[in-house]
Amino acid sequence: MLPIVVEPSDAQLSSDGGLLPLRQFDEYIGLTEQFAKALNDPRAPKSCDHTYLEMVRSRIFGVLAGYEDQNDHDALRFDPVFKLIAERSPDGTPLASQPTLSRFENAITIASLKRLRDCFIDQFIASFPTPPRRLTFDLDAVDDPAHGEQQLVLFHGYFDQYQYFPSFITCADNDQTVVVSLRPGAVHAALGADDDLEHLVTRLRQAWPDVQIHARGDAGYGMPWMYAVCERLRINYTFGIAANAVLKKASDSLLEQALARFEATKEPQRLFDAFWYQAGTWSRARWVIVKAEANAQGTNRRFIVTDRDGAQVMPMASYDDYAARGESENRNKELKCGLKIDRTSDHRFLANFFRLYLHAAASNLLVRLRRAFASPPPATPSLPLDSAEPQDATTKAEASRERRRYFSRRRQADPLGEGQPCTWRSLLIKVAAEVRVSSRRVLVRLSASWPYLDWYQRLCTFLTSLVAPTTS
Repeated sequence: MLPIVVEPSDAQLSSDGGLLPLRQFDEYIGLTEQFAKALNDPRAPKSCDHTYLEMVRSRIFGVLAGYEDQNDHDALRFDPVFKLIAERSPDGTPLASQPTLSRFENAITIASLKRLRDCFIDQFIASFPTPPRRLTFDLDAVDDPAHGEQQLVLFHGYFDQYQYFPSFITCADNDQTVVVSLRPGAVHAALGADDDLEHLVTRLRQAWPDVQIHARGDAGYGMPWMYAVCERLRINYTFGIAANAVLKKASDSLLEQALARFEATKEPQRLFDAFWYQAGTWSRARWVIVKAEANAQGTNRRFIVTDRDGAQVMPMASYDDYAARGESENRNKELKCGLKIDRTSDHRFLANFFRLYLHAAASNLLVRLRRAFASPPPATPSLPLDSAEPQDATTKAEASRERRRYFSRRRQADPLGEGQPCTWRSLLIKVAAEVRVSSRRVLVRLSASWPYLDWYQRLCTFLTSLVAPTTS
C-alpha cells in the first residue's frame, strides 16, 4: 500500500457547501431580510463593519449547519461559503466574531422582539398562495434546562430543574412556527398563551376575515382563561383536561365496559363517551369527551374539552383529531434536538428571547423548503389510513402495517421532503466545497463522487424553476 500524506491546500475550502441552495431559497421568500428589518439598529452606519442582516444570516445559517454557539463563528467568519451567504466576497474581510455577535444579541430591545412577532406572522400569511379556509394551531410548552445564571431562570418542581419555559404556537397545516415566547422557568404552562393566541387570531382575521381557526393544546392549556379567549374570539378549541373525581365517576362505567370486553375477547379495547360538564370555576358547562382503553398493559382514561363542530355526534373522531396534535411535538423535537433551540446561554433574558427567534427562523426556512421540495410517492393503501369509523383489531393492525410500509417508501423515495434537520445536514449541507474567485465569477466546486450529488442537483434544479416574487 502506498504511503498516505496529508497536507494543507491553498484553495479556499468549506465543509458546508450545501448551504448555498438554502440561501437561494431564502432569497426567494425573503425570510432573513424581513427578519433583519424588524430589528432596531442604533449604531451609526458609517462606523459599522457588520450589518444586522449579515449577522442574522451568519447565525441562522450557522444553526442550520449545526453551529449553534456564538463561539463557532470565530472560525466560521473566515469560511468562504458563509461569506457568500452574507453577500461578501470569499476574498473579502472576515465576518462578525463572537464578541461582535454577543453585542448584537444583547442589544435587542422589547420593541424589536414585538416587531419580530409580527414579522413571523407576516411571513406565515405570505406563505399561502391563496387564503386558507381553515387553520389548526397547536399550543405547546417545552422545558429548557439552564446551567448558568441567566436572568429569570427559575426552579420548576415538576421538571425538577432550573430552566426557562418557552412556549410555541405551530400550524398543523404547514408545520411553521408562528409564535414563540420565552418565559421564566417556574410559570404555569399556559401563562401568556391567551395573549399570544389573541394577537395571532387578530392579525390573521385582518388578512383573512372568513378563515376558520381551531386551537389545540394538552391539559396544561386546559384552563378557564384559554376557553374564555377562544370563545370570545369565536374560534374552535380542543384542550386536554386533567382528571378529577367528578370526571372519573362520570366515566367509571365506560372504563368497566372496556375492561370487560378486553377480558372477554383478549383484544385491546378503545371506547368513547361524551357529556356536559361544568367545573366550579367555569362560567358555563362545556362538552367533555372521555376515552377509555383496556389492553394487556392495563387501563387508561383521558379527557378533552372541546366545542369543535361535530364533537357532540362523533366523539371518537374529535378525540382522534386532538391526538393528531402529537405531530406538533415532532416540530418541537426538531427545534430542540435538531436545531438546538434550548441554547439560551446569554445572560440577559431579552438576548435569550432573541435566540429563540433566530432558531425558530432557521426552522421555518427549512420547513418551508422541505414542503416546497417534497415529492412523496402516491399513497395507495389497501385500507384507509385515517378512518374515524370503528375497526376491529385485525383491520387496525393491517392499517398500521400499511401506514408503516408507506412511510418507509417515503423515506427512501423522498428523504429531503421527509427529513429532519439532521437528515438535511448529512444528505445536503455537509459537503466539502472549493471556492474560487475570478474577475468574472465565483466558482464553487463539489466532488463528483459525492454520494448525494444527485439530490443536490435536484434541489438546485427545483430552485432555479422558482420565479422570484415581485416587490411592491
